[in-house]
Parts: sequence; structure tokens; C-alpha cells
Amino acid sequence: MLIIFSSCNNEEKELTADAIIDKTIEKAGGERYKNAHVEFTFRNRSYTSDRNGGLYEFTRSFKDSLGEVKDVLNNEGLKRYREGEEVKISDSLATLYANSVNSVHYFVQLPYGLHDAAVQKELVGQDTISGKPYYEIRVTFAQEGGGADHEDVYMYWVNKEEFTIDYFAYRFYVNDGGIRFRVAKDPRKIEGIRFVNYDNYKTDDLSTPLEDLDDLYEEGKLMKISEINNEILNVEVK
Repeated sequence: MLIIFSSCNNEEKELTADAIIDKTIEKAGGERYKNAHVEFTFRNRSYTSDRNGGLYEFTRSFKDSLGEVKDVLNNEGLKRYREGEEVKISDSLATLYANSVNSVHYFVQLPYGLHDAAVQKELVGQDTISGKPYYEIRVTFAQEGGGADHEDVYMYWVNKEEFTIDYFAYRFYVNDGGIRFRVAKDPRKIEGIRFVNYDNYKTDDLSTPLEDLDDLYEEGKLMKISEINNEILNVEVK
């Protein structure tokens, strides 16, 4: 019995950040992400995601004062269409739209994006939130392949028993910068893929270490600024 206990203890201690995230992705859907079609709405805009192995296509559709707009982001870049006709846009606007489209799809399909080659993961500690134990994993991004916001820093709290991301925080630098802390809610699985909504909090003290945000949340010292609700309309796994 002592040998078995010691073996289990060593296995827990030896879990790396990569191994923890791998288990989290597997728990959330694993291989099913790789060939999935997802349709959802977010803030009155329609989105679709198609993956086929290493190929992907993300779309965003909405109406403005001039009619129907559709942004299409794939492995080759972003194109914008208006009323079905391609619109020529500058490289700077294409980058801006691409980042916006990618960001929405990234958050909706977390934790899947954490497997990307540019993601740098570090297990920085363990903590408890509402009496449950969590791994604290810091995520940064390599400049190459890390996108326009590669300097942003994230912290993920992974439930040690369920291997789910129940909380995460990030520090961003665009538009004078800021810190956000998100609390996952409404977990559900559709076609074997896990989706959640979030309550979104902030602190105006930009010197706050991300790893302290869970304590501030429990102490009621963060300000709730929004709810992030995605209506999942359709999921197909090919």
C-alpha cells in the first residue's frame, strides 16, 4: 500500500504544465475538435468554425448600415465580403479584423487553442478556489506564430480533479492595457465538445499579479463588467 501511495504521489508531482493542458484538452473534446463544425452567436453576430485536420476556416457575419458583411479567416489569411462581393481592405485592417475574429473563436473553443506551437506554458503553483484544488498555469506566446497580441499573458486555473478550466485571467496591452478575470459557468457538452459561458471581471490596479486574482475574486474585490454568453447553434463532428 505504501508503494502504491508513493507511486501515485510521484505521478502527481511529475505532471508538467504541458501534461495538465493535454489532459484538459482531452477532457473537453480532444480529437473531436480537429474535424468539427461549430455554429454560434455572440453579441448579435453569427460565427462558424470549420476544422479539417490542420486546415481551418473561421467566419463572422453581421449587418451594418451598408448591408451584410462576412469576414472569412483561414490558413491563407482574412478576406472581407459585402453582399457576397469581396472588399479590398488594407493590410492593417485585415490584421485588425483577423485578430478580432480569431479572438472570439479562441475563447469559445478553449482549451483547444492551448496546444498551438507558439503557446508557452508554465506550472507556477497550486491554489484552492471555493474549497476546490487548482493548478495555476501561466501562458505566454512566442513572437513567431504568437499573433499581434503575443505579449499578452494568461493565467489558467485547472481543476485538479476534473481537469477543467474553471477560471482564467489575462493581461493585455492594447488600448492602454488592462486585466480581466473570467469565471466559467453554464458548462455543457455538445457532440462531445465542452462549451462554457463566462462572468467577466476586472481590476483597475494594473500592477496586480495575475496569480492573485483568484483571491481578490473570493474577497469580492473585483468588479463584474459583463457576461459573455455564446449561443451554440450547431455542432457536427466529421
